[in-house]
Amino acid sequence: MQRFQYYINGEFADGEARFESIDPATGLAWAEMPEAREADVDRAVEAAHKAFHDGPWPKLSATQRGKLLYRLADLVAENAGKLAEMETRDTGKIIRETSAQIAYVADYYRYYAGVADKIEGSYLPIDKPDMDVWLRREPIGVVAMVVPWNSQLFLSAVKIGPALAAGCTMVVKASEDGPAPLLEFARLVHEAGFPAGVVNFITGFGPSCGAALSRHPHVDHIAFTGGPETARHVVRNSAENLASTSLELGGKSPFIVFADADLESAANAQVAGIFAATGQSCVAGSRLIVERSVKDRFLQILKAKAEAIRIGSPLDMATEVGPLATQRQCDHVKALVARSLAAGAKLVTGGTAPEGAGFYYRPTILDCDGSVSPSLDTEFFGPVLSALSFETEDEALRLANDTRYGLAAGVFTQNLTRAHRLMKGIRAGIVWVNTYRAVSPIAPFGGFGLSGQGREGGLEAALDYTLTKTVWLRTSDDPIPDPFVMR
Repeated sequence: MQRFQYYINGEFADGEARFESIDPATGLAWAEMPEAREADVDRAVEAAHKAFHDGPWPKLSATQRGKLLYRLADLVAENAGKLAEMETRDTGKIIRETSAQIAYVADYYRYYAGVADKIEGSYLPIDKPDMDVWLRREPIGVVAMVVPWNSQLFLSAVKIGPALAAGCTMVVKASEDGPAPLLEFARLVHEAGFPAGVVNFITGFGPSCGAALSRHPHVDHIAFTGGPETARHVVRNSAENLASTSLELGGKSPFIVFADADLESAANAQVAGIFAATGQSCVAGSRLIVERSVKDRFLQILKAKAEAIRIGSPLDMATEVGPLATQRQCDHVKALVARSLAAGAKLVTGGTAPEGAGFYYRPTILDCDGSVSPSLDTEFFGPVLSALSFETEDEALRLANDTRYGLAAGVFTQNLTRAHRLMKGIRAGIVWVNTYRAVSPIAPFGGFGLSGQGREGGLEAALDYTLTKTVWLRTSDDPIPDPFVMR
């Protein structure tokens, strides 16, 4: 059985305890992971705190930080195959996606390598003739990063990259459900030459690890990706240290299809939006909102595509849908489908688990017209699509916005003016038109409402890891006048 270690202050070591990691394709343990508890968390944060204030890291220029990030990007590209296989083994995400995604992760680090010396201050044309005033952008400090099991090398890159570019230090907590890729990635950080303590990697469970990390007095910012309920605990813990937070929390994203859309293309995008990654994507297009005149036709196209999807070993390049990441997640999907059918949703296809080992579930489509189905407002994080129909554009917009979330949305139409109206009207952080699930290091990513706050990706993300310092310089040699009058 493979044995992993955490990475603290430039050294690899075992935690206070260990736990087994389960292969979702077999349901069997395949590796042992270090379980960080409060003492380990404290060592990691103290290492990051010391590295931020002392030693070589704060003395590096922004350009030097960028060169380290370029080196890390090269190492990610060189090791993408190994990292992809490890992520697939530990989380069940299919190898054809992890291979492509992790190769692209290198571009995120390259992007932020270039950003490092582009974080600029500004000069203020102040209203006082004997003063020069300017703004500096300085790193926020020690960042606690809590990363989920799905797409973890991507979801960590959009945190680690901008934070390092800004000059921060960090403790990265990998999910206890599938931490192997991030613990292996720590070896690349070490090889790239970042000073000890700048980047630290741990894993462990919520009460003994996550809580201790998010409330630690030396944590200045918390970057969290996960569910709203855990986010509430994170925010409550941040009251202890008054750390700022950025939260990326998933959603129930609407996928709107008008009658004039290219239905074959829209169906392919819908398959990508809900069945790729076995539906375990925060931007999953899980609510199909389709014009009534083409609803039956579109559902038949989707049904045929869903039933043709190849389910199998995630390590097989031919596989299109692999297992869910955990037994817990599989049980959640099964229970929510059952509740939705009981509430009046109609099963179009799927709705069962294939026979055999592993945490598999068939691609599923529910027709929710005329029902009050819990599938319409509860996040599955699995391969389940809920369909509704509409008659008018206003009705489509109302249905799209009928959610507590607001991360992403898709609009499929050949009417350009309609597309612009929908882009403005939809309450979501990302709107894709005639495409879906496209990402880039250049484009910010984040949502509204229960989908969180803050942005990941783009220059905006790097600025989230900085604080503004205002510098006043008096240019007059005359004595300061009346000290009891504010200048």
